[in-house]
Amino acid sequence: MRYAVLGTGSVGRTISAKLASLGHDVVVGTRDTQSTLARTGTGSAGQPFSAWLRDHPAVDLAAFAEAAGRADAVVNASSGATSLDVLAAAGAENLAGKILIDVANPLDFSAGTMPPPLNPVNTDSLAEQIQRAYPAAKVVKTLNTMNAAIMVDPARLPGPHSVFVSGDDAAAKQAVTQLLISFGWPPPSIIDLGDITTARGTEMMLPVWLGLFGALGHADFNFHIAGARRPS
Repeated sequence: MRYAVLGTGSVGRTISAKLASLGHDVVVGTRDTQSTLARTGTGSAGQPFSAWLRDHPAVDLAAFAEAAGRADAVVNASSGATSLDVLAAAGAENLAGKILIDVANPLDFSAGTMPPPLNPVNTDSLAEQIQRAYPAAKVVKTLNTMNAAIMVDPARLPGPHSVFVSGDDAAAKQAVTQLLISFGWPPPSIIDLGDITTARGTEMMLPVWLGLFGALGHADFNFHIAGARRPS
């Protein structure tokens, strides 16, 4: 399958590498390819993108619109504050009819407060905003309640833990569930919360996640919902 992963940060790189390792055709989307390849800073991703791309020859790089146009499915791995702008650059015509997997969180860094608040919150979510902006896309929210390493390698944590799925299209959610299984997620750990409005809850788990990160001093943890299996 052909995937476009929009975002060159640690989340986009981690998901792209995993998809490529599973045999998928992967292109990373960015605003300007030459600027991205010219960057020398490492940031939280650990190395310049150009060096990472050399280490992952199966992954291609293209501008947002080209990347989305080439793909069967799109992963929004951009910063939540920029996601709507990124998807606008990708183009509605390149998203129409496709599964759009949203793993971003709407953290608002504009006020300079730490930890950053969410915007939107409570009565709306980033996933809902994306679905409203692109009604012909099939938005599925998932993987936004953990760090990137756990997203693609749940076995790095001992014992059971959970991943959530939200979306309006049942077939799209089933396809994303199968992708999660290919990432190593056991089916009992995958919890379908319901329609896209349920993404409000998973996005609002981020303040808890940030609090745990501060208390534990690392990000190698995840949420586990005990008793998640429905009684027979």
